[in-house]
Order: sequence, then structure tokens, then C-alpha cells
Amino acid sequence: MKNIDWRKLKQASKLLLFAVILFGCKTEPQLWVVKSTQQVISEYVATNPEFSEFNKILESTGLNSLLAVRGPFTLFLPSDTEMKAYYAEKGVSSYTDFSEEILKQLALNHVIGANIGTGDIGLGAIREPNAIGDFIVSEFQGSDIVLNKYSKITKRDIIASNGVIHYIDKVLDPITKSVYEVVASNPSYSLFTEGLNRTNLKDTLQTITFPYGNKQARTRFTIMAVADSTFNRYGITTIDQLIAYFTNSPDSITYLSNDFFRYMEYHCLANTYYLNTMETGLYPTITYDYNLSIRVDDDYKINIDADDNYTKFVIEQSNNPSKNGTVHTVAGLLPVTQPKPAVITWETTDHFDLEQGDYFGKYYARWFDGQNTFANIKWEGDYLLYYFKDHDTGKVLNDDCLSMSGWWWCEVTTPKIMKGKYKITSNLWSGQIDYAVYIDGVNTALIKSSEPAESTTWAEVEWTKTETHKFKVFATSPGLLFWDTIIFTPIIN
Repeated sequence: MKNIDWRKLKQASKLLLFAVILFGCKTEPQLWVVKSTQQVISEYVATNPEFSEFNKILESTGLNSLLAVRGPFTLFLPSDTEMKAYYAEKGVSSYTDFSEEILKQLALNHVIGANIGTGDIGLGAIREPNAIGDFIVSEFQGSDIVLNKYSKITKRDIIASNGVIHYIDKVLDPITKSVYEVVASNPSYSLFTEGLNRTNLKDTLQTITFPYGNKQARTRFTIMAVADSTFNRYGITTIDQLIAYFTNSPDSITYLSNDFFRYMEYHCLANTYYLNTMETGLYPTITYDYNLSIRVDDDYKINIDADDNYTKFVIEQSNNPSKNGTVHTVAGLLPVTQPKPAVITWETTDHFDLEQGDYFGKYYARWFDGQNTFANIKWEGDYLLYYFKDHDTGKVLNDDCLSMSGWWWCEVTTPKIMKGKYKITSNLWSGQIDYAVYIDGVNTALIKSSEPAESTTWAEVEWTKTETHKFKVFATSPGLLFWDTIIFTPIIN
């Protein structure tokens, strides 16, 4: 948990709108009316003979029509030379040797549903996912920009009327490996890989999607991998030595309470964080029982102590792309450490099941069953509204919040919060009504009636365990609710 946008990159698992149009709509998209002398992207590709192979793929899949609509789009464009090299690598002679579905995935892998100039590209990954929901890793070799570790941008920022085009010197092959498979396929991580195998963490990390309702939900992880050479510096050359280094109970390393399990799990973060998306704060592991502290200033500093000692990233061996996250390499053992509590700003809309809806981050949605709709949001009242407005929202984080009206109560359950003493505040707009606040079923008795919204003080608490907590807002007079965040500020004695 960290003091930044908790949903950053979570929304990335959604397919882009134009991909939805492509696969879920039979009608032809309305063509974008060009109001300048610039061509739309599909026209640019079609009228330049050096891109005839990629153009044939666009035409055969219908994506040429898609890239003629308003956009904006970004296209990473390989020439015929690069396409033929890709065919040879795959053991085929023509694009016709691929199925239409594979060709769609290949073409969409080169498209982003946003205008991304090279000035927007940093060390880590491009800020928006491509049309198949994957992030394209971005790095620098001198002044060159390299994508997914191997494809260089050779000509930049060609402006079309519906977006931007960049030439690349190698085809971007769609990513298929999970974070576990990325680690396991690198012989430099053989001990770390065997640790994931022995603890059964591989079962979680190699899961890319899983059924959720009537759709497939995407998993997202970050792995902080330790190379064999690092373990060797501590005299660790076999998996048995690695296990013995951290536990005296080698027969129970699949149990959560085992120190070796904890060590391996400590290197597996919930959600995906590339270097350019990291900010100073706390990052929870996949069990949310422990956190890594990362400070970003002149370096990326993991678990920095009072003497300024910290674990470093091996930058050139980090930001490895995978289908369900990224793999970084760290330059030390990175033992389990529980850092000091830090400010946590948690959004009341930050719930996995809520985020799976097509409405999320786009438009209003209403629900009427307050007990069975979501796992960690409960309510009574006329309805619960997912409020979204991407303009004139003032200080609503990410433009969304939970909203109710009339007589109501609303309760949310947080993720696990690190044990410690906190001042609890909230950004909550109450329509100047009276309301009470309950924390884990206890009335705080500190709430002021009709208090203004921003950073309303609710209580001071001291928790002796790292665990989830329930927050319930109860209207004592009818009116509106707009509930945005709960903020946990550590109290240092």
C-alpha cells in the first residue's frame, strides 16, 4: 500500500474501446472526416509501399477501417523488411500462413488507443496498454528508444490526423509468457525459480486470466527476482541451502507462516509496477500481509534504513515484460522487512469486482442489491451509484466515487492495513446532512454533523495486527453521499 493512486495500472487490464468495437460490434465504424491535409493512419500505411506487408494484414483483418476513425491512436510500424524477417523467425513465408485471429493479435499489439509521442515515453513502460491489454516496455540505449527489450524506434512522431506513427526495426511479437515463465526461462534465476516451485507460488504467478462472471479477468503482478550470482555471494548454491538460510522447517515451506514461504512471497507484489510508475510509498505483497518500502529520488531505493542502506534494482535487468505483469531484478537478498507505516490514500471504488465492469472509469452505474452485489461494499438505501465524471470533479480522485441519496448507510471493507497508530480522515461529501461513522462496528463518536467534505477527521486508532477494516457511514438525516477516499496518516509518537 502506498501513498499514490491505488488503481494505477489496475484499469490497464481492460481492452481499449476500439478493440471492443472490433470484436463486439458488426457495424462498420464511422470514418473520421479528415479536416486537414494529414492522412489518417490507415491511409498513411496504405500509400507507403515499404509497409505493404503490414497493410495487407490490416486489410485482411479489417483493422484498416478501424485505424481510419477518429482515434487518437499510436501505431508502431514495421516495414516489409522487418515483416519478412518475422515470417522467417516463425517458419512461414507469408502473412497468409497465420490464422486471422493471430493476425488480429499481431496487428493490435502494435496499436495503442492514445496519442503517445516519444516525449511521453520513459524508462519502464508506455503509460497506456496496447489494444490487447498489454503494456509495451520502454527503455533507452543512448538516445534510442527500445521497446520490449529488442525493437528500436527508428523514425519518430509522424503525425497523422488521427494519431501518431513511429517506425520500428523489429516486429513486436505478442507477449505470451506469465511472470513465472519469464523467471523460469532465464537460467540466471534458477534458484529463485525453484523457490517459487517448492512453495507453490508458481501456481498463482503463472495464472494469467481466470473466469469472473461472464468474462475473463486479468491478473497483475510484479516480481522482484534475485539472481543466482547474488545468492552465491552468501554461499548459497543449491535450493536446499537457500531454504535452510531462511527456515529451520524445510518440510512446511508451502505454509503461509513458514519463513521461507514468507521470503519468496515477499518478492511477489500485488499489481504491476514498472519503474516509471513507481512513486515513493509502500507496495503490498500478494497476500497483503507485508509491504516493501520504495523511495524514488536519485535512485529507486527499496527498504532504505536509518543509515541510508537499501536494496537496489539492477536497472538493465528490470522491466521484463510478461502477460500478467513485469519482472525486476534486485541487487541483494531483499529479506522480509516490515517498514514503518506510511500515509495510505485508499479509494472507496478500489475493489476488484467493481473494477471488472465496463462502466469503470467511463460512466455512471447503479445497483439495488446492497448485500449481494459486491464482496466488500454493502449498503441499504434506494440504490448505490458508481459516480464518474471526468471533468469539473474538483478533488475527486480519479474522477469517481460512491454515491447514494435519501436515507442510507454504506459500508466498505479495506485491504489489509499495516498495523500501527493512525489518524483517519476522509474525503466525503454529505450534502450538509448529519451522519455517523463506524469503524469495525464501533461508533467513532468524533464525527461532526454536516462537516465539509475535504479531509474530514474521523478518528485516531491503534491497530496491533495487519488486517482489513470495515468503515460504515450512516445517514442520520436524508441527503446525498459522495464518498471518495479514506486516508490513513501514521501517528509517530
